[in-house]
Amino acid sequence: MIVCVCKCISDRQLRAEVRAGADTFREVSRRTGVATQCGRCGSCARAIVDDAIAEIAVQAPLAGGMATA
Repeated sequence: MIVCVCKCISDRQLRAEVRAGADTFREVSRRTGVATQCGRCGSCARAIVDDAIAEIAVQAPLAGGMATA
């Protein structure tokens, strides 16, 4: 789905930036240009990025987990 009409940015592109290492909305915006022109997509884009960051956090292994012998 196109999130930012001004820059033609999709939800898939936003999620891909998070998977590529962007860990804040500001970083995703810097990389893609989302929410930098008219700003109408800002709240939707932020929700998608926040969701993607949360998904990554859940998938990441816990630091200091159980050691195996």
